[in-house]
Amino acid sequence: MKAVVFEGESNVRVEEQKQPRITGPKDALVRVTTSAICGSDLHMYEGRTTLRPGQSVGHEIMGIIDEIGSAVTGFQKGDRVVMPFNIACGYCYNCHRGYTNMCLTMNEQKAHAAYGYVGMGSYGGGQAEYVLVPNADFNCLKLPGKPFDEWEDDFILLADVFPTGFYGAELAHVSAGKSVAVFGAGPVGLMAALSSFVRGAAEVYVIDFIPERLAKAKELGATPINIREGDPVEQVMRMRKNSAPLRQRLHPGEEKLAGVDCVIDAVGYQARDDKEYSQENATQVLRNMVRLVNPAGHIGIVGVYLAPDPGAKSDQARQGIFAMPMADLFDKSVTVGMGQCPVKRYNEHLRDLIIAGRVKPSKIVSHRISIDKAPEAYDKFDRRVEGYTKVLIKFNPPKAA
Repeated sequence: MKAVVFEGESNVRVEEQKQPRITGPKDALVRVTTSAICGSDLHMYEGRTTLRPGQSVGHEIMGIIDEIGSAVTGFQKGDRVVMPFNIACGYCYNCHRGYTNMCLTMNEQKAHAAYGYVGMGSYGGGQAEYVLVPNADFNCLKLPGKPFDEWEDDFILLADVFPTGFYGAELAHVSAGKSVAVFGAGPVGLMAALSSFVRGAAEVYVIDFIPERLAKAKELGATPINIREGDPVEQVMRMRKNSAPLRQRLHPGEEKLAGVDCVIDAVGYQARDDKEYSQENATQVLRNMVRLVNPAGHIGIVGVYLAPDPGAKSDQARQGIFAMPMADLFDKSVTVGMGQCPVKRYNEHLRDLIIAGRVKPSKIVSHRISIDKAPEAYDKFDRRVEGYTKVLIKFNPPKAA
């Protein structure tokens, strides 16, 4: 079978690999119909992790069950499924509490596991024609319809970015009537904006410097804020201050709340400097969030922070240690939540919103390619050129006998 394999910094290739085989009674073999390139794959692609060459990659996967182990009872051959990027057992202490992002049994090294990702076990990646799914009854979500139908591009986003965006909105306590700012208009940031509207937000500002991504944010109904036009925090505050309806409905003293109620970081440790976009500034978004969030507000961090980081410029940054304005957070009584999304907690409900026609997350998809085009797509996605926002890898259905 064909699979995308990491070969070193800025280098992936498509190679022929042996098709995985059922190894345990709870496994399922899935023939992939659509996979996706995730923004977090770029951390590995850029050499900003310790991933070793030769690893197949990809953790956003959907397809058709081709074979099941003898103990799989909830699925059968031919079922259409999507998998959370988190691989979980379903029975450990954390899984029982809903923290499938922190499963204690599926990775010998740490409290989490995933397909084709550094530090998350030895599981094969899903940017491939087939993938082996452990604990299939727990890790597969059944989908209606048929491969390559009108839902295909929506359902693939249930593997990661849609639930992760929703989780970011939940961590930031987004609810009816709230004002929200999302830093980053990549796939997760756009899904955080969409999810904020789903959760009832009144105002959603999306902050980035790439025009195509900001245009996607506007298409979703958010207000785009271009960093190239000035300090993003000041832009949002000025926009809200100059809104007559917002100004006229203030309670006494409420003018002190110049920012927003909820802020979401969908960027992570490779944030860019506001004044020099070619330079990284790992704490730029973190500091901007603290400035923009209102007293008694909430911050949700779903942008990835990883260590060790071989590409960082300082010893502390290589260890993932960053300075934070803790006094301001304390003074404002801000709550902060963060981490990988426990996808299984949300994917079923978000699936049903898609089926009901309430949401269309595939609006963010920019490119659909064959697996042979993956190296080129990685390069262009990494350079943020030609409108690359969300890239889906399509696998042709088998020919009729």
